[in-house]
Amino acid sequence: MRIAGDWQHLDVRANGLRFHAVEKDHRGLTDRPLVLLLHGFGEFWWGWRHQLTALTDAGYRAVAVDLRGYGDTDKPPRGYDGWTLAGDTYGLVRALGHNSATLVGNADGGLVCWATATLHPRVVDRIAVVASPHPRALRAQVLRGRHQRSTFLGGFLHNQLPRLGERALTRRDGSFVDEYFGSRSSAAWQATDDYAETLTRNRSAIQIPNVAHCSLEYRRWAFRSQFRTDGMRFMELMNQQLHIPVLALRGTDDPFILDDVMSASSRWATHFDLHHIAGSGHFAHQERPDDVTERIVGLLEHDN
Repeated sequence: MRIAGDWQHLDVRANGLRFHAVEKDHRGLTDRPLVLLLHGFGEFWWGWRHQLTALTDAGYRAVAVDLRGYGDTDKPPRGYDGWTLAGDTYGLVRALGHNSATLVGNADGGLVCWATATLHPRVVDRIAVVASPHPRALRAQVLRGRHQRSTFLGGFLHNQLPRLGERALTRRDGSFVDEYFGSRSSAAWQATDDYAETLTRNRSAIQIPNVAHCSLEYRRWAFRSQFRTDGMRFMELMNQQLHIPVLALRGTDDPFILDDVMSASSRWATHFDLHHIAGSGHFAHQERPDDVTERIVGLLEHDN
């Protein structure tokens, strides 16, 4: 996971864990505004390779991390609930030497952005979420919207089964990654060398011992918590508006997160800006990196 490139690998201790983080060059950049990049399900920091360089070159301190249980970060057996994940992000911001940061997340990483901004508002300046609606908007659409329910629940429910979910992710040398990316990304990206390398990197990452289990624990908590008092309390706490700039991005060809649920997320943000990335599927930050980076830079330049 410590892939060589125009960046450096760091070990950062936060919230009782060791996190693997990557940035272009931490020397002399600590006085720049921090942008923390949080990847999605089944991935690792590599998903932000394009933004990592581009945002640094634009004058920011961009840091991509392997989330709890992923990549080269510690893999504890528990702690995949919304409170703990928000605490991880809060701890990372402070451990990196900053009082606050802009959070950028895709899919599950975006849900961590929403949670951290709500539960630890003092450390979050802005958030940008890629294919990641507000958790309350997602729950409402899955319960009431037939189209979002049909696209979302199938694989999500299958992942609840102990051991079977892990086997599905790791069998045949991680071929799940090919199916996962292939079913949610654009044909144009799939024809590129960048896509082929992405599959190779993520197939290796999903086979790291315990990664499959830990990545599924995010989804298992999200499902099981709906029927428990801790999950109900979490959703109650999330039912408040953010008063920071929120940028929401969705690929126009995303078959997994539909437009209605992204639009509905505006209810929980007073400064909500939804943009559609043309010709992109679920992974807009990788499929159309220049377009996404341009939008993120525009968010960073936004005056609170």
